[in-house]
Amino acid sequence: MSLKLTKKTHACVRLEKDGRTLVIDPGAFSEADAALGADVVLVTHEHPDHFAEDRLRTALEANPAAEIWTLRSVAEKVAAAFPGRVHTVGHGDAFSAGGFDVQVHGELHAVIHPDLPRITNVGFLVDGSLFHPGDALTVPDRPVDTLMVPVQAPWSKISEVIEYVREVAPRRAIDVHDALLTDLARPIYDTHLGNLGGADHARLSPGESTDL
Repeated sequence: MSLKLTKKTHACVRLEKDGRTLVIDPGAFSEADAALGADVVLVTHEHPDHFAEDRLRTALEANPAAEIWTLRSVAEKVAAAFPGRVHTVGHGDAFSAGGFDVQVHGELHAVIHPDLPRITNVGFLVDGSLFHPGDALTVPDRPVDTLMVPVQAPWSKISEVIEYVREVAPRRAIDVHDALLTDLARPIYDTHLGNLGGADHARLSPGESTDL
């Protein structure tokens, strides 16, 4: 069964399949209700634009069957309040949740500056099809159909993003991590990624959906 992808603001996406919903990185830059209604929540790392603790707690309280899979630094902040529902994962792990098959790739956040210590970051490959790398340019060791590409961040430049898309070589690349881009800059990024990335490039507005 195909996945329905709905883009939320910044780094967050919702995936729906067979009546179940998986949400990745419902952070503080995304809509306040981004995680509500999710059966499965995946969080790539602890930065607030990817992890909003109060919103995750609200989503878990609203749906007693909802569960989270994430790295240790996030899990330890919410696990005590939701026994058995918060799962710690790392690079190389694989699991099934809510009808979705998930593989974990990557270990470290991209370098922001050499003076700043790097934190842990994991990416998630869902149903062997869609890869969300969080804040890193992780290349999975298997083919990717749809790459959620972090198009703009304090730790990146457009040449690195283009080379990342080329190395992963997905069929299509869809922007995430884009809340800091102005409307004036959007066409510049669209043009370079579309012309140089080597994959079909798409940009979805928050709330817009597509079938994968």
